[in-house]
Amino acid sequence: MARPLLFLDVDGPLNPYAARPERRPEGYTTIRVPLDSRRPLRVWLNPAHGPALLALGYELCWATTWMAEANRWIAPVLGLPELPYVDFGTGLFAHRPDGVHWKTEAIVAYAGDRPFAWVDDELRPADTAFVTGHHPGPALLHPVDPRIGLREGDFGALAEFAARLPPA
Repeated sequence: MARPLLFLDVDGPLNPYAARPERRPEGYTTIRVPLDSRRPLRVWLNPAHGPALLALGYELCWATTWMAEANRWIAPVLGLPELPYVDFGTGLFAHRPDGVHWKTEAIVAYAGDRPFAWVDDELRPADTAFVTGHHPGPALLHPVDPRIGLREGDFGALAEFAARLPPA
């Protein structure tokens, strides 16, 4: 069995965008990402998150609206290699009447039969129900508070999930 996948959202888990705007969280650095005809986007990232994510033993994959741009702007600050990403294509921001997040179906399809964990700040019970009904393997949907981002307890939950899986 291959290593489990860890799907990473950027805004919320890695960039605590909802933190108080005048106070960068301790341990974080600020980058400014230029946007077309708008002022640059402020992004807070914690360089310690990269080594901590790599130490978990997952195969990392971006699951973010940043898609390939996460490799340009986010990965270098975190010390991550270039990672694969889920291409949401025409499903990007698509509304679903069943309440399932627009990322969920694409993530399940990308995972195939592999076990996976997914960290995101927009996970809801409908997403858990969808994954339970459509994914044949173990999965952990782990919500992260966008005011504080990933913390030690989140890394612990991810490590615990991976440890319960059969050896690769």
